[in-house]
Amino acid sequence: MFYQLSWQTLPGTKGLSCSGFRAVPTKSPDTKRGVAFECTSEAECADLMLKLEAHFGAQRFSNNAAAFEGVKAYVLEWSAKR
Repeated sequence: MFYQLSWQTLPGTKGLSCSGFRAVPTKSPDTKRGVAFECTSEAECADLMLKLEAHFGAQRFSNNAAAFEGVKAYVLEWSAKR
């Protein structure tokens, strides 16, 4: 099943942070303007959301584009390792 990923990018004193990751099932993933991925189960998807929260919780980004590219790269790498 394909999922479309979304998250919040919030300002902080040391840069932008990413949190509140959520995935919505989709039949038409948008990989040009968003981050989409495939999971074999809801449990695998939930596990990825936990990994994203843990990985990006302490990271800070200088702008929205850097945050987006960082999350996208992480998900693509995760997908390639599956």
